[in-house]
Amino acid sequence: MTASFDRIYALVLRHIHIWSGSVMRIVDSIYWPAVQMVMWGFLTQFLASQTSFVGQAFGVLLAGILLWEVVVRGNLSLSIAFLEEMWSRNLGHLFVSPIRSWEMATGIIIAALLRTLLGLIPVSLMAWAFFGYSIYTLGLPLLAFFVILQMFSWSIGLAMSGLVMRVGQSAESFAWAAVFIIMPVSGVYYPISVLPQWLQVVAWCLPTSYVFEGMREILAAHAVRWDLLGFAFGLSVVYLIIGFQVFQWFFRASRRAGTLLGQGE
Repeated sequence: MTASFDRIYALVLRHIHIWSGSVMRIVDSIYWPAVQMVMWGFLTQFLASQTSFVGQAFGVLLAGILLWEVVVRGNLSLSIAFLEEMWSRNLGHLFVSPIRSWEMATGIIIAALLRTLLGLIPVSLMAWAFFGYSIYTLGLPLLAFFVILQMFSWSIGLAMSGLVMRVGQSAESFAWAAVFIIMPVSGVYYPISVLPQWLQVVAWCLPTSYVFEGMREILAAHAVRWDLLGFAFGLSVVYLIIGFQVFQWFFRASRRAGTLLGQGE
């Protein structure tokens, strides 16, 4: 019995040492509960003070879910396209070939776009078939929403892919989860005005906030806020440039450290 206890203790101690030696694993343990608590807390606070919202909540929430999936699928599709090269131990082979880092980034962006369309078009049709709701009633602004959200998701995906390339597989969970940290301050299910003042400042620095505010304006007031779309597009371009530069920086750092050839499962 004592021997069994010692072996169990040794296994538990091993995992404790792994956690204590990896800040990312510790953060990941706190990450999801914190994001869920903040997001649903703000949604509950909003619903408790809004009786008029209930009548249009169905369309607003479904539109919010579908548009948010554009961000999630865009980020995950790009991250998966990059991680598949790592999992197959092909990353080192790619970078000893004539291919350049910006060419690889462009390739995985195109692959991510195709994968996102492949996933979201059937889902949007399912929403119409099952619930009688068509997100295409948003009209031409829907195309602008899609482009803006995709560009922003690519910026996050590129930055996280670069982080994984530099740090290694201990950062993989961030490739999946990074996008969700902005969900509570993006106004996906509730207006930005629900947030505390200091969080509203953060929210207006994100293109997602402008998109979801614009979406609610169309559904509630049947008005297209082109000014919001203009701000969102400009921010998405800036974030995409930053994301690409971060990817480039991590690539150069990985090459100097000689870690490109050591990646894989």
